[in-house]
Amino acid sequence: MDKIGPIGVFDSGYGGLTVLQEFIRVLPEYDYLYLGDNARAPYGNRSFDVVHEFTLEAVNYLKNQGCKLVILACNTSSAKALRTIQQIDLVHSDANFRVLGVIRPSTETIGALSKNNSIGILGTPGTIHSESYKIELEKLSPSSRIFQHACPMWVPLIESNQHHTELGKKIIQNDIKVLLSKERSIDTILLACTHYPLILQQIQDFVGPSISVISQGPIVADKLKDYLSRNEFMQKQISRGASCSFLTTENSVVFQEAAMQFLAQSIKAEQIKL
Repeated sequence: MDKIGPIGVFDSGYGGLTVLQEFIRVLPEYDYLYLGDNARAPYGNRSFDVVHEFTLEAVNYLKNQGCKLVILACNTSSAKALRTIQQIDLVHSDANFRVLGVIRPSTETIGALSKNNSIGILGTPGTIHSESYKIELEKLSPSSRIFQHACPMWVPLIESNQHHTELGKKIIQNDIKVLLSKERSIDTILLACTHYPLILQQIQDFVGPSISVISQGPIVADKLKDYLSRNEFMQKQISRGASCSFLTTENSVVFQEAAMQFLAQSIKAEQIKL
């Protein structure tokens, strides 16, 4: 068997750090290698072809670093690139190499959380316009009614730490109002962007206790734990040193400073070029 390696975690920017944090909480024994393509972020408004190209470059880079399992902790990459990578790009690759995303785990869970089958989805324009969540939920939870809204300003607000300002709060509240105006009976909202957990409490306070606001991180982490428990061959390919390393296509100091907002701890990152 080839050498073991860390679990690769990829995101176009910083949001995937909220997923990584949950991985470490649920599966602390494994090694992780995080890669953020911050120099080319955001991916949300880019075409399917460009997102696929960028994502595949990152996947191949992580594979070359020894990762046998890569998680796309990015909704846009999961929506616009994952299927092509799985069904075309990896067909002639290492049979033991796997790439997974965040959409399938989320849609496998979210349908059962709504009591009246009315689910709201908030995400970036790229994720929402891909219809990926709607398509998956129609297959996995056919009784659910799905209402979506794209929030193009939320990621910039969060990354610039402006979501707590009066203007930031107003922008966020207006987007929530648009979603809720589509269906009064929505009782569950999925945050389909890994940046959004940073404003989860802000959203929850605004919508009130009658609506559940769900973050993807805990769901995806639990699904990863289940996946590894069912795939012993993959477990044996992952190193267990309880370590985490960080790579970025942006200046490493810039990444380190911004990452603190997502991880609430200082880290060291290495700048790389894809």
